[in-house]
Amino acid sequence: MSLQKTLREELNTMAKLKLTIAFDKYDYLQPLRDGQIEAQGLDLNVITVESGIRHERMFHYGEYDACEFSMSSYLVARGQDIDRLQAIPFFPRRMWGHKFCFIKAGSGINKPADLKGGRIGLRSYENTLALVSKGMLMNSYDLGVGDVTWVIVNKEHVGFKLPPHIKVEFVEGNRKLEDLLVEGKVDAEVEPDLPQRWIRGDGTVERLFPDFENEERAYYKKTGIFPIMHPVVIKKEILDRDPWVATSLYEALLASRKAYNEFMEQPHRLSFAWGRSYLEEERKFFGKDPFYQGLKENYNDVENLIKFAGQQGMLGRDLSVEELFTENTRKT
Repeated sequence: MSLQKTLREELNTMAKLKLTIAFDKYDYLQPLRDGQIEAQGLDLNVITVESGIRHERMFHYGEYDACEFSMSSYLVARGQDIDRLQAIPFFPRRMWGHKFCFIKAGSGINKPADLKGGRIGLRSYENTLALVSKGMLMNSYDLGVGDVTWVIVNKEHVGFKLPPHIKVEFVEGNRKLEDLLVEGKVDAEVEPDLPQRWIRGDGTVERLFPDFENEERAYYKKTGIFPIMHPVVIKKEILDRDPWVATSLYEALLASRKAYNEFMEQPHRLSFAWGRSYLEEERKFFGKDPFYQGLKENYNDVENLIKFAGQQGMLGRDLSVEELFTENTRKT
């Protein structure tokens, strides 16, 4: 009898461990939320909390037992040997930065190189989309992290001391990046939500990469990377007592994703006129589920984020991919 099978049988006879886990509102977690999928040995209370609030509450106050968490903040923390959160290789959110880079309409900026010597607005320097976008601009478009001034409007979750060649300014007053952009106080902005001005179509902002989809496709073809935004983390104190929680939660999340993929097979279940066509096109392009999970499939993705964080002066020490994940999920 396998060790894993024995563990599962033992978990089935135990009283379930109650855990509160916090995520954003993702469609593919619905099977887990509604009880279609259960986690072995766990009684999960799945709650919805938006990203910035969730990250702060988890890192500073330990408000949840497990949650979706900022990948960049996790790297910064582990680079400072802060290990009270431990990750499993399930990644709920992935995004390229191209579609989120905006400039003021009529600014005369046509390409990333035009931003040299300028000012780029970010929610925070530590934000994961900021990490990915800075890395993309630096490594694919020759806009170095020291070539611009980074203007931030939120305080960092973890914090770090940057090298002197990297210039960061903090703007007080809970300012919106899109307002700073149209006021001419920044030359571009990058944040993980589309500007309301763009959504309204008022003509005041436009994309730095108008053909962002082909830019993102080209990036994937060149690198094989669909950038990770968030891993799932669990409190270390829980894992020290019950290390099996990591594999149980990981397997439940995988099962929820699988159940949702099966649900989407029928076109009438998608609220898009040609949703099934979009789904088939994505599958053909990636050759697999675009939200691929496990450490083997994501090793290069995580390694690339470590490289970006190092280039951007965010790490207190070198990190290995393996040390970031619980020992019992490293072979996934």
